[in-house]
Amino acid sequence: METCGAWVTEYLEEKRRLRAMAFWMDGGWIEDYDVDITGTPCEKVIESRTLVHFPDRLLELFPGSADVRANGLVSYLGVPLKDVDGRILGHMAVVDRAPMPDTLKARALFQVFADRAAAEVRRLRADQELRLREEKLSRVVNGAMDAIIELDADLAVTLLNPAAERMLGCESRRAVGLDFRDFLTREGGARLAELAAGLQREARASAWIAGGLNVTQVNGERFSAEATLSRFDAGRRQFFALVLRNVNDRLEAERRIQSLEAETAYLRDELNQSDESKIIGQSPALRQVFEAVRQVAGTDATVLIQGETGTGKELFARAIHNASRRHREPMITVNCAAIPASLIESEFFGHEKGAFTGATAKREGRFALANRGTIFLDEIGELPLDLQAKLLRVLQEGTFEAVGSGKTQKVDVRVVAATNRELRREVAEGRFREDLFYRLHVFPIVLPSLRERPEDIPLLAQAFAARFAQRLGKNVVPLTPESIARLKAYTWPGNVRELENVMERAVITAVGGSMNLAHALPEAVPAPAIEHPTESTDCVYSIAELEALERQNFQRALQRCNGRISGEQGAAQLLGMKPSTLASRLKVLGLKSAG
Repeated sequence: METCGAWVTEYLEEKRRLRAMAFWMDGGWIEDYDVDITGTPCEKVIESRTLVHFPDRLLELFPGSADVRANGLVSYLGVPLKDVDGRILGHMAVVDRAPMPDTLKARALFQVFADRAAAEVRRLRADQELRLREEKLSRVVNGAMDAIIELDADLAVTLLNPAAERMLGCESRRAVGLDFRDFLTREGGARLAELAAGLQREARASAWIAGGLNVTQVNGERFSAEATLSRFDAGRRQFFALVLRNVNDRLEAERRIQSLEAETAYLRDELNQSDESKIIGQSPALRQVFEAVRQVAGTDATVLIQGETGTGKELFARAIHNASRRHREPMITVNCAAIPASLIESEFFGHEKGAFTGATAKREGRFALANRGTIFLDEIGELPLDLQAKLLRVLQEGTFEAVGSGKTQKVDVRVVAATNRELRREVAEGRFREDLFYRLHVFPIVLPSLRERPEDIPLLAQAFAARFAQRLGKNVVPLTPESIARLKAYTWPGNVRELENVMERAVITAVGGSMNLAHALPEAVPAPAIEHPTESTDCVYSIAELEALERQNFQRALQRCNGRISGEQGAAQLLGMKPSTLASRLKVLGLKSAG
């Protein structure tokens, strides 16, 4: 049959398109051709599922077919290619620019060619499906977490999946041909051989190995493994598939989960304690800080918290984070003073495996962990100068590079820093970068010392006492006026943290529910003399009354000593206090002395 073109196609049913598997036209092959069947002679073949012949006038019959018009085609003969179940696989067709006579011989010959073409298409499709199944199976086997080991009838290794390579410490190409019993104890090897023989004898497909197997790695280390053995045939040969799961890994994972659960419970308890609120106080100085926190929390501005040691800088940093839009993300804390200088960069930005001695695995840095959240840089004044430049880059550009990596990472982190140093002085003396100082000093918050908020001392002391009493299972009576006066007379160089420690000692040493502050305080602080009204021996004093009594007592002491604080004839000796302690307390109470 002389024609100008012929093609064999596969049918893409969901797209209603034909894709050429072989297309010959005008003496040459056409590559990568497919066409929508709508409005074409091929549509008639696919829909009728029978041979279709148009001997002439093809353009009149299909005026919308661009291929018919472009190639000047006159006649067409097509036949569907069917699967064994009758499903349309594609079609075969010939076209010509001259009329194509309709003869019985031409139809019969064309049908013979079509049947052969259909058989070839079925074979190609079967091969393709087989390859796809093999690829899927290979991905499943190679991606499995369990070790899968293929053995021949003699229990020699023929294949290891990646998990098995890791488990045995041996590459698949090196293990092929080795007797797998060499990886087992003598008892385990005998059990494996016995089970394999049983599968062959009883024609069973698989069996679970009770008690598992003790496996020896190439480096000599041993571990226990749960095991399953399966039998299968391939190409007249018999093989086994041994599946192993490291029991030690599972036990370690369970132990780690239990450890993490315990750690989570501990951290939750600590968080709940923080939420009881350690930020206790009603003094004007503290209310100013609360207002500053309220103003800045809703922004992404960098905050620098300044204050003496023990004033609660981390608590206020967490208050800022919890009131911000980032509160659902983590707040990561870094104590710059507690990390060796050689490791600070790694802690901040992470490192790649092998970046330095001891870097046995890749590790994420604190900035990466804080992404979309807040990072709290405590004791920022302790940061080495070379790290200050890298921190400045993160603050300015939001980018950094892990140690040993050339890849730049971008983060979205809100920075809250804290220090007990005077950073302006550190800048002047060359120990802190001026540009970093101004980058951090966007919104400074200065925390008052406990000496500047004496009104809060009784509230804090009573709250700490109640908390420690609950923890220790003890009952304590409320603080007496004498105890409160004694606490307020102390200068608290360690601030709230020191007060917390003092109250814990007081609860621990309490006898009959009464706390002994004389032993709990770090130095002897005598209780100021308090004039008790004669009409009542069990009078309860307010905070204002106690402060008034304390002021009166100090004024009488100063008058008796002619305003002198120190020396043999000074008020400090009369009161049994250190001169520095008395001077600090007088300043708080607004009293003046002669010196």
